[in-house]
Amino acid sequence: MNLGEILDVHQLSVASGVPADVAAALLEGRPAGRADLQTRFLQRLDLLRRTRLKPNGRRYTQQEIADGAGMSRQQAGALINGDRRPTMEHCDAIQRFFRVHAGFLTADDADALNSALLRTEQRLLQEHAVEGDRLERLLQDHGVRGIAWRAAQLPTDKHRDKVTEWLDMLLESVKPVDPADSPQRTET
Repeated sequence: MNLGEILDVHQLSVASGVPADVAAALLEGRPAGRADLQTRFLQRLDLLRRTRLKPNGRRYTQQEIADGAGMSRQQAGALINGDRRPTMEHCDAIQRFFRVHAGFLTADDADALNSALLRTEQRLLQEHAVEGDRLERLLQDHGVRGIAWRAAQLPTDKHRDKVTEWLDMLLESVKPVDPADSPQRTET
């Protein structure tokens, strides 16, 4: 996979839910409009309905979304049409139905794009990992990079220090042992 494929605005838009023009602006370091939560929800739900299709290639109906998300057709219709503001429960149910990550429908555009890029990074690391490198496998298997990014979002140093302690313990557990540091066995 080359850089052009990784940074393909259309693919990033589908993966993140961020409109392609906003994704392009963010990738170029330009400021992008800040859509309110309702607008983001409607844009991203529309994107899901256009890009996550049934096996026969057709869109899911309001009834199918409602059934899959555990709500009435009227609730689903009101959400899809923008006549009703979604609750977090609505968002979670719809995200599970379409099998997208938590926050897909609600994350700020920059955060959503960053999350899509991090998932791409994780996938690329897994594809190119050296099987014997335990530290690299730890970074991949346990999502340490993602944890570090999320830890940076925590509200206080106290919270971040707890995450740092946990990571230090985890990293210590996979550190290669230097034979010079091992106790010498003596024969008696």
